[in-house]
Amino acid sequence: FSQFYMSPLNLNPAMTGVMNCNHRIVANYRNQWASILKQNAYNTYSASYDQKLAVGRYDYFGIGGTFWGDKAGESEFATLQARLSGSYAKKMGGYRRKAHYLVFGADLGVSQRSINSANLRWPSQNKDGVFDPTVAPEVIDDPNFLFLDMSAGILWFSVFDEDNNLYFGGAFSHLNRANQSFDNQNIPLYSKFTFHAGGEFMVGKRFGLIPGVVTFFQGPSFQVNAGNSFKFLLGNSRRYHQAFQIGAWAR
Repeated sequence: FSQFYMSPLNLNPAMTGVMNCNHRIVANYRNQWASILKQNAYNTYSASYDQKLAVGRYDYFGIGGTFWGDKAGESEFATLQARLSGSYAKKMGGYRRKAHYLVFGADLGVSQRSINSANLRWPSQNKDGVFDPTVAPEVIDDPNFLFLDMSAGILWFSVFDEDNNLYFGGAFSHLNRANQSFDNQNIPLYSKFTFHAGGEFMVGKRFGLIPGVVTFFQGPSFQVNAGNSFKFLLGNSRRYHQAFQIGAWAR
């Protein structure tokens, strides 16, 4: 997701339970290239829940679950995944209002890949550069399959006060490199390495900065997202904050 900071459990399992509340529900949706592909646009959606449980006076466990799905193009190439994640946050220093934590996390998921080859066009259906729909399409032996997926992550975050914090971490996804072949071949899923950092810093009584950056490395692919949002506080309540954000990001 472009707004990676709004999808913490998809970013890094060590983010499980890392929040300034006890319970969190997140929902994400992304639609790509609808103006070109129309009904065959790429659609990605995700929903997650996580919470934290106190361990002793300062440490805590985080537990959570995520459901994630994606469907792409005329082939309806689809992925469905359900994951359980957990983390342990150890206080490394500080005091009541200022603290530093080291967090270790991991998740385990079950995924399904599927494809509908009926709408695909094959080289064997081309005659002298012209598509011939009367030629029978090729057959994919395994149109859907299940596989296990495992990830692990680490995170360091510092809370300076209720309005200022900093974090950075990394994740190692697809540890088991599950086979992705639809045709009984051995095509392992590339492992993915994620590095991310961000924070929240109030530079005035009602104005703050929320920068963030993430990099992904997976096989031959590389991606970086970076930017900053400006936070504006509203209202005068001491019990809770109301705010809105606006910013600019690039991928």
